[in-house]
Amino acid sequence: MRNAKQTAARRKRHPGTSARARSSTAGRIPWAALAAERVAERLAAVTAERAAGPLATLTAKRALDLTLGTALLLLTSPALALGALALTLRSPHDRGGVLLRETRVGLGGRLFELRSLRTRRLRLDLLSRLPHVVRGQLSLVGPAPLTPDEAALLGPAAGHWRQGLRPGLTGLAQVRSRSGMPWDEPALLDAHYAEHHGTGLDLAILAQSVRIHLGAALRGPRRTGKAHLSDTDHRLPGYSVAE
Repeated sequence: MRNAKQTAARRKRHPGTSARARSSTAGRIPWAALAAERVAERLAAVTAERAAGPLATLTAKRALDLTLGTALLLLTSPALALGALALTLRSPHDRGGVLLRETRVGLGGRLFELRSLRTRRLRLDLLSRLPHVVRGQLSLVGPAPLTPDEAALLGPAAGHWRQGLRPGLTGLAQVRSRSGMPWDEPALLDAHYAEHHGTGLDLAILAQSVRIHLGAALRGPRRTGKAHLSDTDHRLPGYSVAE
């Protein structure tokens, strides 16, 4: 009873003390929450800034692969189906099947099985690789897809930038004719593409590749001389990873 009376007496002498204490305690809670919120926002902004550069480039290239690759796959599906049927009827007992299966090195040095139709007519072998583009194992435009043995022969510098890019259906080495000049060597062209690749260059290479293939289809198969392009991929004849 005496303690209660003493407390009441102190409150009468200092009526604002308890109010200030309550105000101070109530004020600290919102400020602490606000500070934590600002710290979280800053961390999110820093993370977004660090990821914005490379993510924007990869997203643009991947978006082109997905949209255009899916459209091309839908358009060419009937021709691919007829090609597979013709191969089956022509060689019904072929144990290898209608698909050629090869191990290639992809993005980040990961291995994947590259599947292509066993035919060169109308470049159906190249178009049959479009599912790899949709799945993200290949890009529409990129350096040549190497075998593990070919990749092992690369130097550290070439191996590093190749692992940062998806191999492509077509590439700069395909659309540039061999002129005999040093800068037109396939290995140098692949390195040049790795340094300067972008959406504009990809679209230009795709347009040039379509023009080359359409021209070859209209002219018909060559009866003499070597083919301008490799039978298994888009590397030019004489391509060497050691160059």
